[in-house]
Amino acid sequence: MRVLVIGSGGREHALCRSLKLDPQVTELHCAPGNAGIEEVATLHQIVPTDPGQVTELARRLGVDLVVVGPEAPLVAGVADAVREAGIPVFGPSRDAAMIEGSKAFAKEVMAAANVPTARARTCVTEAEAAAALDEFGAPYVVKDDGLAAGKGVVVTDDREKALAHARACERVVIEEFLDGPEVSLFALCDGRTAVPLQPAQDFKRAYDGGEGPNTGGMGAYTPLPWAPEDLTERVMREVVRPTMAELSRRGLPYQGVLFVGLALTADGPKVIEFNARFGDPETQVLLDRLETPLAGLLSACAAGELGDHPEPAFRPGSAVTVVIAAENYPAAPVKGDVIKGLGATEHAYVIHAGTKRVDGEVVSDGGRVLSVVGTGPDQETARRNAYDLVSRVELRGSFHRTDIAR
Repeated sequence: MRVLVIGSGGREHALCRSLKLDPQVTELHCAPGNAGIEEVATLHQIVPTDPGQVTELARRLGVDLVVVGPEAPLVAGVADAVREAGIPVFGPSRDAAMIEGSKAFAKEVMAAANVPTARARTCVTEAEAAAALDEFGAPYVVKDDGLAAGKGVVVTDDREKALAHARACERVVIEEFLDGPEVSLFALCDGRTAVPLQPAQDFKRAYDGGEGPNTGGMGAYTPLPWAPEDLTERVMREVVRPTMAELSRRGLPYQGVLFVGLALTADGPKVIEFNARFGDPETQVLLDRLETPLAGLLSACAAGELGDHPEPAFRPGSAVTVVIAAENYPAAPVKGDVIKGLGATEHAYVIHAGTKRVDGEVVSDGGRVLSVVGTGPDQETARRNAYDLVSRVELRGSFHRTDIAR
């Protein structure tokens, strides 16, 4: 199988790493990729959000499967164009991807499907936003309706700060705060059938103890020994299958991965958000534990044959990933610094996110620069192995959280 992965972040490096380990994959390409992906795949410099460029590259390479990593190409219609060219693609259509592309659309779908989620109001004026803030009270939850790379949400007790975020966005969804631990569950979907991966937990705030601004994610771990035993089946029954059915009813069959961000409230799991792609950095730990070869799973989703494919199996033990972020992330991250100490240890390795190669050196080229993945028979060992390798990486001005998976 010849595979083309679209994207350049940590999620795409994790996908490429797993695909490279799959004996079915004979040729692996990535566009545009990064310095780490370059070690396992052939890179191609195209604009990943341009449906025409992606389709032309896939056709020229004669690939058997295109895997679209990030949300922006999906919302730009890349999967539609590739599908129309007769090339199998893992990733939802532009209209189905609006489950992430518009928070208001996601809320509308959830209401129609009777999916448990926070009460919410969609607001376009400051007066509407002020009324919604007063209706739900603190902590205030204000979400940019459109794509914001995981950084469009403000959760605060400060009403003025909440109103300022609403003012800065064209349209916002303001909702009640859901209290309880947060969990991520990914479901692989082929338009009719959905199968779950195991739950993971990520850490959104920039600094230890859940302090600082929201980020795209500063670390993650799986499995979750504390999660309710029936969590996965309950979320599939109450959230994933009804959402897929509602999208199909609207003529939008969902093919790809549906990322469900949940709060485990006193009333049971409720949806915080949907994403139309693998989460970053949860993908790094989930794919590390995935025993089932990845290419066959993604190909079955693209072909509508997931029901005939064995369900995903996971290796025992734990995986923990810690994100190393550039100086001044998430505001205006500093780029262009040389990175050293990237070699793997016996039980840990580095996934590249915001990197590129300049004159033979790997340099920082984004906010979240690296994800260090540690593995072990239990969570504490995996955590220790991850932080051991983190301590060896040298990047001027960088920072990381010290409490991931604690």
